[in-house]
Amino acid sequence: MKKFLLIALLLLLAVSVVACGPSAAMAAVLKSDVARDTSPQVSATDLQTLLNGNSEFAFSLYRVLKENNTGNMFYSPYSISLMMAMAYAGARGETEQQMAGAMEFNLSQEELHAAFNYLALQLALRTSDEANFQLDIVNDVWGQKDYPFLDDYLDVLAENYGAGLRLLDFINDPEGARQTINDYIYEQTNQLIKDLIPEGSINILTRLVLTNAIYFKADWKYQFNKDATHDGIFYLLDGSQVTTAMMTQREDFKVAFGDGWKIIELPYEGDNIAMDIIVPQDFSAFESAMDFAALNDIVNQLQMGDVSLTMPKFKFSSDFNLKEALSALGMPIAFDEFDADFSGIATVEQLHIQDVIHKAVVAVDEEGTEAAAAGAVIIGTLSMPQMFTVDSPFIFLIRDLATGSILFMGRVMNPAA
Repeated sequence: MKKFLLIALLLLLAVSVVACGPSAAMAAVLKSDVARDTSPQVSATDLQTLLNGNSEFAFSLYRVLKENNTGNMFYSPYSISLMMAMAYAGARGETEQQMAGAMEFNLSQEELHAAFNYLALQLALRTSDEANFQLDIVNDVWGQKDYPFLDDYLDVLAENYGAGLRLLDFINDPEGARQTINDYIYEQTNQLIKDLIPEGSINILTRLVLTNAIYFKADWKYQFNKDATHDGIFYLLDGSQVTTAMMTQREDFKVAFGDGWKIIELPYEGDNIAMDIIVPQDFSAFESAMDFAALNDIVNQLQMGDVSLTMPKFKFSSDFNLKEALSALGMPIAFDEFDADFSGIATVEQLHIQDVIHKAVVAVDEEGTEAAAAGAVIIGTLSMPQMFTVDSPFIFLIRDLATGSILFMGRVMNPAA
């Protein structure tokens, strides 16, 4: 079961933080003196709690996102969990409680970050196992230069995520900072994720941006013969059909056939990670009822069998603004500029989450799968008041507001006269 939970997590393109990536952005780094804990003491129970919580969140988020997305959809729930965990490290009071509930963070702060660290270190081992398998995971934290971030917060990032703050100047050059982050993400995702953060998302009120980038490329354990690929029919939910490229092969795969569904598991090289494909008979009803417990039940029925497989090649991208979705899951206070409490990050200003952005790309063909995902949690301060300076001659009135009667009226040409 534990092995499945890890595989299921990765099948959802779970993104985890390993360390700060290569120095693509020319930015100074502010980092705690605390070293990365490369041997975190995490119990099997705590790890299981983390995995279960992240998977429960994955399905909760799926149910919210599908309501506003009628077409293809692809995302990395663990990337979102991780970014929110780093923000959660600085949350306090009701903000912390709401985030824990919405994100299914069912461990204490200390236990949660240690468990994320442990899982990240395990995922980092995957790339070294196989020549035809690549899993590059990068986490970075971008902070306003000269901003008084709390030492305790920097310690959590350093010890559990191996991350320091790359210093940028959001206040004086928000657009330049945005471009720096986007260029960096583009590089880390093998040029698959372009312009992650849209124009205007970073402004002079931004103080902190948490980013993740993942690049995944793996060959199938059993590749399809390109010569056997042919045009075939794919049936849409509305009863219509389209013609698309269909791949075919005959091989021993794990499969199961249940009441109104069928599932096949396609392993990648190394047998550590696989893609599970579930085909429901009544898609809408199945999708509405699907949750983590149901997935566990289905996957536990997989058995090896002789299979003649036909499936489509596909390639598409998805992008999401998650502010409304996460609010709907029960954490609206984190986005409230007056009530949010991120006093664990800094205390000189009232901080809140300005936005949560996510983008993902996937391509599946005869050889295997290439995918990338990236996201950003943008944290800023209160909206600044409009500047209104009276420093030149002016007219003034004293009015009765109910009637509009002008009781007094005048002008000031020289207030010192």
